Amino acid sequence: MPIRVLVVDDHPVVRHGLQMYLDIDPELKMVGEAEDGKEAVRLALELKPDVVLMDLLLPKMDGIAATIAIRQALPNTEVIALTSVLDDDRVFAAIRAGAIGYLLKNAHRDALAQAIKRAAAGQVQLSPEAAALLVREVRAPESPEILTQREKQVLRMVAMGKANKTIARELKVREVTVKSHVSNVLGKLGLQSRTQAALHAVRIGLVSDGELPRS
Repeated sequence: MPIRVLVVDDHPVVRHGLQMYLDIDPELKMVGEAEDGKEAVRLALELKPDVVLMDLLLPKMDGIAATIAIRQALPNTEVIALTSVLDDDRVFAAIRAGAIGYLLKNAHRDALAQAIKRAAAGQVQLSPEAAALLVREVRAPESPEILTQREKQVLRMVAMGKANKTIARELKVREVTVKSHVSNVLGKLGLQSRTQAALHAVRIGLVSDGELPRS
């Protein structure tokens, strides 16, 4: 089954261009498009896509609010912020809202397709520019003792951009067990996404900032 993608952008020419990109790859399928944040939330609830490509500057409801609403209602739907804007506040807000990735609209088509596939597999994906901004905000290490040793292992692998299947294979456990560990990690740390978990892993010293995945 192809990865089902909902495209959200207030510019018709951008939505059309993204559809052309997605149509080229048989592993991807655009199942809907929205021109504002409210429509994005409505369509997401109706279509239950695997991945949402979300512009941040939208009418009626901005992309940050729409991301929060979608992630709260559909935790299995991943959101990639796809925008022409790169500033500290919006990058941080998108990640806090639960976006798994942050890409700029000047990204190459292959990079965009790769980001969608990785997001569908639960892998963190950041543009180099966004990753640099986020890493600059990493604070002094916090105590990681709240997590078990296995949860720390899983968190480290998530931060390195590994998919659940890969983590399960390397740890010699079932994929459902990995999903349970990831859920426990997010719950214990009060986080909304794997990207937030990746940044926490840098903060507590489980990985270096150079190990964060970049598109």
